Amino acid sequence: MRLLFSFFLLGAIMCCTAQKTYQMGEIKTPKGDILVWLYDETPNHKKSFIQLATEGYWDSLTFNRVIPDFVAQGGCPDTPEGFNDPEYLLAPEFNDALQHVYGAVGAGRDGNPKKLSARCQFYIVQNKEGEHRLDGDYTVFGKVIKGMDVVDAIVSVQRDSIDQPLTPISLDVNIVTKTADELRNLGVLPE
Repeated sequence: MRLLFSFFLLGAIMCCTAQKTYQMGEIKTPKGDILVWLYDETPNHKKSFIQLATEGYWDSLTFNRVIPDFVAQGGCPDTPEGFNDPEYLLAPEFNDALQHVYGAVGAGRDGNPKKLSARCQFYIVQNKEGEHRLDGDYTVFGKVIKGMDVVDAIVSVQRDSIDQPLTPISLDVNIVTKTADELRNLGVLPE
């Protein structure tokens, strides 16, 4: 009986002290690491990002378009797969509260009339004033919570006439889990 009570007490203590955890994106680059909060308000884009990161989809790709005071864009370059294959398209999830501010992470797309996202391509807003002209046209599904100095360094590299870095900036995109305490230690709190 005493042993059973001990297990019950231990279970109660563990239950009450367990912290909530949060899944987020981690983008490792030669310039440093970027930590991305993924919004629950855009569940399909969040699920898609987690799926592609877990499958290692981006791990052989690069930041293929970098423009100072605009964005760092990574993932699938402008290929038919990214813009025409239904497997790689998502319906938009616009949310007035999620805007293109400095550090916003959004889904790329071409000029399709339904504004379908190319889920294999993402960008990070690097303009400190934001890019509000994109609000309501491109889905914002996350925000950089650590590593904007890395994004600033990425968009500052030498690039060619189509804004592709002269030296490729590789991607290693993963999903990591952080506790509230870990996020507080990073200087950020979950929203």
